[in-house]
Amino acid sequence: MKGNQNVITHLQQLLNCELAARDQYMAHSRMYKDWGLHALYARLDHEMEEETEHADALIERLLFLETQPDFNQQDKVRVGSNVPEMLQHDLDVEYEVADALKQAIAVCEQEQDYETRQILLKLLDDTEMDHAYWLEKQLRLIEMLGLPNYLQAQMAETPAE
Repeated sequence: MKGNQNVITHLQQLLNCELAARDQYMAHSRMYKDWGLHALYARLDHEMEEETEHADALIERLLFLETQPDFNQQDKVRVGSNVPEMLQHDLDVEYEVADALKQAIAVCEQEQDYETRQILLKLLDDTEMDHAYWLEKQLRLIEMLGLPNYLQAQMAETPAE
């Protein structure tokens, strides 16, 4: 099914965001693992998997709309050098993805592509209600507990919610 070019442009932009988010989460999760912050590693590894699923959904939709996805235009990956910076970079990415999703959803409504809109609504729910909310909570915990106490809690082998 030949897709609307405006929708396709937004889907490609979203794919660029999701691929960068995946790679950023991968880098951060592996750094957390190396530092012995097992709970953060487990959560970010899970987030990386979800970003991969998001990218996969976008790729499948682009292919369905008879468009070859471009994997060479990925957004910039921002790797932090300490836990608060890493969490903030990840939160910034989630906010950017949420904004891009809202714009794409509006375009889908304008172009009457309701199937793509449904796909994007699920991604938006994951982005805002799961990813961003969890990251906001972690930054708030660092403020409340102090960084040393927060880091000690993240050394547990099983993640605590």
